[in-house]
Amino acid sequence: MGTEPERGGAAGVFKDRGPFIERDRDGLESRLELMEGVITPTSHFFVRNNAPSPALDASGWRLTVEGDAVASPLELSYEQIRRLPQRTLVCYLECAGNQRSMFERLKGRSANGTQWGTGAVSNGIWLGASLAGVLELAGITPEARSVLLIGLDREAPEGGFRRVLSPEKAMHPDTLLAYSLNGEALPPDHGYPLRALVPGWAGATSIKWLGRIVVTSERLWTRNNTTSYVLIGDDYPTEGEARGRVVTTQTIKSALGLPWPAELSPGRQLLHGFAHSPHAPIARVEWSADGGASWQLARLAGPQLQYSWARFEFDWEARPGEHTLTTRATDGAGNTQPDEVPFNEEGYLFHQVLPHPVRVH
Repeated sequence: MGTEPERGGAAGVFKDRGPFIERDRDGLESRLELMEGVITPTSHFFVRNNAPSPALDASGWRLTVEGDAVASPLELSYEQIRRLPQRTLVCYLECAGNQRSMFERLKGRSANGTQWGTGAVSNGIWLGASLAGVLELAGITPEARSVLLIGLDREAPEGGFRRVLSPEKAMHPDTLLAYSLNGEALPPDHGYPLRALVPGWAGATSIKWLGRIVVTSERLWTRNNTTSYVLIGDDYPTEGEARGRVVTTQTIKSALGLPWPAELSPGRQLLHGFAHSPHAPIARVEWSADGGASWQLARLAGPQLQYSWARFEFDWEARPGEHTLTTRATDGAGNTQPDEVPFNEEGYLFHQVLPHPVRVH
């Protein structure tokens, strides 16, 4: 979940698999139409791997923290991690490539990678220890410039999927080392025994099967911040050793809980969907049935806790024929989904308003 290999081609695999749509051998997309509550059941939580999930035994697992920007390198067992002060967060996790297929569907330009629809995102209750607390135990120094998280999925690129955090994000009190999802130990596909949870950043940063943290006094460059998880295109200037702008923070989005395309019966329909933003809670969601000529307010269903997504709903009088429903979210900081987003080669961070096709018959 959250880590994503580069796979070319727009065809992909589109196969129903219970609560998921199977996009390729390593990608299971959640079906938002099956999400009635705010919390995604673990059985419905989207999955993204770079390699088969490793079979790890917590009793023999260790987390090492090292590098030239820590004064006291250390090694922690699973039980030692669990004895650290606990934090619980309600937080969504989203693949950087969520909605990637919309570049082709709406703009006619195919981006590289798994052709996700709207369901490469899920919302859960996470329990873990603060990454900052572990880094403080290791004596992180003021010279730290990069915090590199490395997974134990050794068949993944670079011999373990890895992402670089800024020291500021690593030391944020809500950046967790999580060992529980929705009240139970992490399932193997979601990072057992330990994973990172980095609220608001691209899901690939929330490294699963975490085994090693390297803190350095120089800025680190790896595959996943030079060629992958980089916005590459004419609208994105290069950054450091990267081919474009490095993907960190996610974007504001909304999506209906409907198949694409959807088929409905005539009559009054209660429709729902989900909206989220890394910047602030969702302030409002609007919907349009006339191509954006007019907008109406949807109802926000219940409070939005911490980094949760928001559930919205509205009533629509469905008449026979072909229709398009569009939603648009705005957060409390004033960010609103745009009408257009520039193309990038890897199809990351698509977040323009979505015209959702609906057939009523």
